[in-house]
Amino acid sequence: MFNKNKLQTRFFAIKSQDRRKMAGNTLLFTVSAFSLAGLTACQQPPDYNYLIGETMGTSYHISYQLPEKVTEADVQAAIDERLQQINDSMSTYQSVSTISKFNQLGKDTPITIDADFSHVLDISRQVYAQSGGAFDPTVIPLINTWGFGSTMTVERLQSPPSATEIAKAQALVDFDSVVKQDQTLYKTKDGIGLDFSAVAKGYGVDVIADVLKDRYNIRNYMVEIGGEIATSGVNNKQQPWQIAIDAPIEGSTVSERQTITAIRQPIKTDNQMHLATSGNYRNSVIFDGKHYSHTIDPTTGKPIIGGAPSVTVAADSVALADAWATALTAMPYQKALKLAEKQNLAALFVVLADGVQINDSLDNVDDWQVVQTPAMQALRADKQP
Repeated sequence: MFNKNKLQTRFFAIKSQDRRKMAGNTLLFTVSAFSLAGLTACQQPPDYNYLIGETMGTSYHISYQLPEKVTEADVQAAIDERLQQINDSMSTYQSVSTISKFNQLGKDTPITIDADFSHVLDISRQVYAQSGGAFDPTVIPLINTWGFGSTMTVERLQSPPSATEIAKAQALVDFDSVVKQDQTLYKTKDGIGLDFSAVAKGYGVDVIADVLKDRYNIRNYMVEIGGEIATSGVNNKQQPWQIAIDAPIEGSTVSERQTITAIRQPIKTDNQMHLATSGNYRNSVIFDGKHYSHTIDPTTGKPIIGGAPSVTVAADSVALADAWATALTAMPYQKALKLAEKQNLAALFVVLADGVQINDSLDNVDDWQVVQTPAMQALRADKQP
């Protein structure tokens, strides 16, 4: 569930970014349409700046209009400082982070958590409850049991874990056993651990946006971390930001990507947009005529069959969109669509086109179709003429 691949997205009028994915203990990021060497400030119009930085093993990319009497160095330093705080709180790869300390504790032993941790925990709890447990930050024991790292193989499905092994892992997937009281946290069961990989990057985008808005009064920006995106105002061409969604073509490269649709920032909601996209198509296999995802359904303890290859969600925050995009890929497509409609989510699914079979080559944009919830249709209808 949390070892997910990020669908390719492209940023019109600024830059084009390739997909991101969580792999092992490193968040990988590559750039499409032009090389990293092309990401230079000199290619930006004079009144916009472009920042690249690193945090939590991945990179962030920010385009923004710099106000007078504010230096780029000041903005970048403030962003890096804030992201380091999140890293110190929620990175499972730092043994002294708050989340690592919590994971190492036995039951009924409290630990003090910071405001960032508390907020992400609350978002996770909300989506956990509303998704019927499809989003569960304690799911790691199941992922480890299935051996799903950066690659999924047919061999693992040919020799899957036994029912006993799955049941043993599921016993340690229990978000309800994580209890928050004020600013302290404890677990009621030994062996329970948290992993916020499916929401922390989205929260990081929100935090950067807050730094730009609240500390420097910047209103025109695009912030991206690992495929999660926040936009505000207009881009350097004085147009609303627009983000294209690529068709989920397995094996596609930077030069071969095919766009299937685009989402333009609406004029409502203070001219802002918060998006996250989650996809299974880069780490999945076909076995016995069925398409299996590397994503684990915590409610069944098994890989998803028939899930949507990609899901994009728009929400009030990128963290919330990130969590929901993960939840909707952690269940079969039809179930995910019904849930998204029930929860009034602005969700966009990319699925096989009518008449296309799962065993077909699936190497053309015409093999896919876009399905939107009513809330997403309304969001996309809200645009300037």
